[in-house]
Amino acid sequence: MFASNKTPLRAAAMVAVSFVGFALAVLVLLGRGVVTPQMALLMLVALLGLYLGFGVLIAIWRLTGKLR
Repeated sequence: MFASNKTPLRAAAMVAVSFVGFALAVLVLLGRGVVTPQMALLMLVALLGLYLGFGVLIAIWRLTGKLR
């Protein structure tokens, strides 16, 4: 299915779209008054932390896989 050279670009685009989608969902909740500005900021920081943390884990996994 993913045999072309566009695979990393496609994966990065999907990750970026999902991040923007979740961030927009948080902003919509803020706009509707469901969450306070402090809660929205905390959710956005947590979302960024999750994406960066899992990104580091995936990078380490890929690098250690090349050691075999």
